[in-house]
Amino acid sequence: MSQVVLFSVLTLGAVAAVFATILYVTARKFHVEEDPRENEVAEMLPGINCGACGFPGCAGMASALVDAADSGDISHLNCPPGGQDTMQKIGQYFGLDTGNAKPTVAVLRCGGSCEHAPAKSSYDGPKSCVIAHSTYAGESGCAFGCLMHADCEVACPFDAISMNPDTGLPEVDQEKCTSCGACVEACPRNLFEIRPVGRRDRRVWINCRNTEPAVAAKKNCAVACIGCGLCKKKCDGIVQAITIENNLAYIDPDKCIACGQCVPVCPTNAIAATFEPPKPKPKKTEKEPAAT
Repeated sequence: MSQVVLFSVLTLGAVAAVFATILYVTARKFHVEEDPRENEVAEMLPGINCGACGFPGCAGMASALVDAADSGDISHLNCPPGGQDTMQKIGQYFGLDTGNAKPTVAVLRCGGSCEHAPAKSSYDGPKSCVIAHSTYAGESGCAFGCLMHADCEVACPFDAISMNPDTGLPEVDQEKCTSCGACVEACPRNLFEIRPVGRRDRRVWINCRNTEPAVAAKKNCAVACIGCGLCKKKCDGIVQAITIENNLAYIDPDKCIACGQCVPVCPTNAIAATFEPPKPKPKKTEKEPAAT
């Protein structure tokens, strides 16, 4: 019996030694020397691994920065949560220009509040936008509007989103928002968009994602975009920043100069702005000919 036990121990020991040798040789053969700069750059990044930079976490961003620095240009890379201060610090570390990335902020593209899109039914399922989206159109009947179950608020790692109890809609705190994109990923109806903050915080956007025909869109929401084209007609004479596709207008943030001229011409108030838009000029009336 003792010989069997001894044989088993020796056999297992030999097998373990063989596998240990294989692992050691493999590790030495495929070992990759890690650039110490990657750890140093990673320490300068926020460390939240949100992926807003387009890389798998801060380690991936640090590796990309080191590779880009070796080529002499890191201006095309940006860390939204870290902002310009973080990128300038990294630029100083490498002795390279980081460019001048425009600050951005998350924007909700839905105006379907409790007032403008009143409930027509009652939802009795789990309080999750993802689950609600997969089962029905929503209490207001709009299959494009906010479901008001706060998935975005839960997903935001910076507490930049809170649900307004009066409107039922989420609100973004610009001071806290880092444009990490967590809300964009969390919303099953793609209602969040990362847009430039704009000069002097002036932003204009279409506050709707409904692509239904005008009659159907207005049936469920008073402030739905109806694709009438009046905003586009107004903008075409200025910068041509507005397009109409699938019954829905869209304002290109790279072309928009935030003049606000499109806001007052919208018949459903579907265009949102962070400033008081100019009031439309009164139409000139023809003077009646003087009596002779």
